[in-house]
Amino acid sequence: MKKIADLDKYIPRIIDKDIERYLRVFGAVCVEGPRWCGKSWTSSFHAKSEFPVGDPAGNFSNRTLAEIEPYSVLEGETPRLIDEWQEVPALWDATRSFVDRKPQKGQIILTGSSTPNKKGILHSGTGRIKSIRMNTMSLFESGDSDGKISLSDLYSGVFEPGICKDTTLDTLAYLIVRGGWPGNIGVSEQLCADLAVGYMEDVVKTDMKKLDPEIDYNEHKTKLVLKSLARNESTTVTNNKILDDIMDNDSSSISKNTLTKYLNAFSRLFLLNNQEPFSPNIRSSLRVKQMEKRHFSDPAMACAMLGLTPKKLKNDLKLFGFMFEGLVERDLFVYSQAMNGRLYHYQDYNGNEIDAVIEFEDGNWCAIEIKLGLNMAEDGAKKLTKVCKSIENSGGKAPIFKCIIYGAGNLAYRNEEGVYIVPVTSLKN
Repeated sequence: MKKIADLDKYIPRIIDKDIERYLRVFGAVCVEGPRWCGKSWTSSFHAKSEFPVGDPAGNFSNRTLAEIEPYSVLEGETPRLIDEWQEVPALWDATRSFVDRKPQKGQIILTGSSTPNKKGILHSGTGRIKSIRMNTMSLFESGDSDGKISLSDLYSGVFEPGICKDTTLDTLAYLIVRGGWPGNIGVSEQLCADLAVGYMEDVVKTDMKKLDPEIDYNEHKTKLVLKSLARNESTTVTNNKILDDIMDNDSSSISKNTLTKYLNAFSRLFLLNNQEPFSPNIRSSLRVKQMEKRHFSDPAMACAMLGLTPKKLKNDLKLFGFMFEGLVERDLFVYSQAMNGRLYHYQDYNGNEIDAVIEFEDGNWCAIEIKLGLNMAEDGAKKLTKVCKSIENSGGKAPIFKCIIYGAGNLAYRNEEGVYIVPVTSLKN
């Protein structure tokens, strides 16, 4: 059978090393994430044999075989790729049982663009199947960052200041609206929004219905919630505020239960990649807010729901700032995962905020503020230093490094307070 991936055209992904690592540890890995982000090609690159569940050949005979004999389709040269396993949910339990019966490492690679209703799955797969979240391409993966500055190096105190590639607001607007889908890299500015628009149209008209055929997801309500999430990209807005926003902007209303149902569906389709709140080890009365920061998996999704082109985005710099923050935090999610870290944000009840926090395996953490332009970096560094000092004074651990990641500009340096100032278009893991 012809491989899903054309190995001669394969673009290496940062997640490759994680897949290789977990194949040496677990009997199976599950690569999951939004559609078209590259899961199938990346998994095919690592596989020795493949079984595409959704292949339409033979009147979808692969799917029929998987439904009748789910265990049999797992047989083959390992690692064996089972692409889009969620089309036949029984494959999850079959994989778990298969790994139990053949206790060897790296046997199966599953890919999934949605999570089936858990009521139909008997076992979690803990200890047998390692789930790995894959996202759209970071700027380094897509070739839009030269990678001169490594977060791993900053962690180790290694840094070389200098002049970087010059990045303009025009370039940033294009990168945000284009998104990080591999199939959209290199597309012209005039066409760069089309893929994301088509993606979100498919979500509304097709994906929601396929997710839970027994549930009537209303297309109008789906759009209302998606548009409100887009207007609140990179904020900690509550569910109640989302409901108010829908009323204010669309003169429509939905219930709290309905909103929760739709948000859950979006999460199961991997449309969302929210940042959890960070709680430093503080032995004091300092209260930390426990609200997630809202993000689409790619800011291009938010732009698509709002009908934004690069030109329109430039006409609203406040909105531009939120979308740029979404872009940077998409990349930081990819980079932190590769460093065995987790991405958070920080807010306390004294009004202190940190845009992004990466907590590492050893308990160290770094503090990151995000600014649209280099001209805003020094003010951001002062604020970041003040917030970090407040955390230290309250009994928290000091960050291992502080950093401003900005968009427009061409300079990388460390300022007098020890804060790194770096452009996102020179960043990598």
